[in-house]
Amino acid sequence: MAIMKVKFDQRKRVKLAQGLWLMNWFSVMAGVLVFSMGLFFKVELRKRSEMMDDSESHFVPNSLIVVGILVSATNVLGGKICYDSLDPAKFSKWKAFLKLSLAVCFFFNMVLFVTAMMCFTMRLALESTLAQGLKNGMKYYKDTDTPGRCYMKKSLDMLQIEFRCCGNNNYKDWFEIQWISNRYLDFSSKEVKDRILSNVDGKYLMDGVPFSCCNPSSPRPCIQHQLTNNSAHYSYDHHTEELNIWTRGCRDALLSYYGGLMNSIGSMVLLVWLLEMVVMVGLRYLHTSLESLSNPEDPESESEGWLLEKSVKETLSSFMESIKALGKTNQVDAEGGAGEGAQAVATVS
Repeated sequence: MAIMKVKFDQRKRVKLAQGLWLMNWFSVMAGVLVFSMGLFFKVELRKRSEMMDDSESHFVPNSLIVVGILVSATNVLGGKICYDSLDPAKFSKWKAFLKLSLAVCFFFNMVLFVTAMMCFTMRLALESTLAQGLKNGMKYYKDTDTPGRCYMKKSLDMLQIEFRCCGNNNYKDWFEIQWISNRYLDFSSKEVKDRILSNVDGKYLMDGVPFSCCNPSSPRPCIQHQLTNNSAHYSYDHHTEELNIWTRGCRDALLSYYGGLMNSIGSMVLLVWLLEMVVMVGLRYLHTSLESLSNPEDPESESEGWLLEKSVKETLSSFMESIKALGKTNQVDAEGGAGEGAQAVATVS
C-alpha cells in the first residue's frame, strides 16, 4: 500500500513542476552561499594557522566547499528535469535516470546533514588544537631572529590586540615562559643573573606580559611588568585591583569567535538541508505522478503520486533483501572464480 498518496491532474502536475523548478534555483543560490561560507572559514583558519597544532581543522571548511559545489550542480540538473517534465517528449529521455537521481539526492542529503552536524561539533576539535598551537606560539615569541619563527611575535601581538586576550588560558601563562630574547638581556646585570640562576632550566622568567596584553580603555598607564609586586607600583594591589591588561585567555576568545561562526554556518546548512529534503519529496511526487498516468497518450489524464510505493517496513525489507542478494551474487562470483582457478591448476598438473 502506497504511503501519502495524492491525486494529480494536469494543472496540479504543472504547478508542482514549476514550483520545483523555482525551488531548485533557490537551492543553487544556497549552494553558492555554502561554498562561499566554506571558503571564508578556510581563509579565517589560514590567517591563524600558525596558532593551530595541525591541519585537521580544515576538514570542515573543505567539506563545505565540496558540498556547496554539489548542491549547485545537482539542483541545476534537478531544475532541468522539472522544466522538461512539462513536455512529455523531452521528459521521456529523463525517465530512466529519475530513480537513480532520487537515490543520489537521498544520499547527498545525508551527507549534507552530517556536514551540518560537523559544524556544530567542530568546537571540540578546535579546543585541543588551539591549546597546543598557542602554547607553541608563545614559546617561539622571543625567536625574532630565527628563520621560520620570526613572524610569531607579530602574529601573537596582533592576535591579542584584535581579540582582546592575553596568553593561552590567561595572562599568567606568560609568567611560565621566557618571552624576551637573550639578545635584549643585559647579562652583566645582577637582576638578570639572579633570575636565570633561580630557574632550573636557566630561563629568564618574570611576572610580566607583552605590551599587546594592555587594555587601552584602562584610565591607569599600563602595568605590564612586576604584576604581582605591589610595592613596585604606587597605590596598587594585584589581589583586589582590576588589572589594566586583558584577563581573558586567547584560546577562549578564539573558540568563541570560531564557535559562533560555525554555529551560524551550521544553521545555514541545516536550512539548505531542509530545502533539499522538500525538493527531493516534490521530485518523488512528480516522478510517481507522471509514471502512473491513467492514459500515457493523454497528458491531461489524472494520476496518483506517492512518497513510498510500499509501507516503511516493506520498503526496508525489500532494501535489505536487495543488499543480501547483491552479497550472494558477489560470493557466487568469487566461488566460481576460485573453482575455475583450481580447475585450471589441475589441468596444468
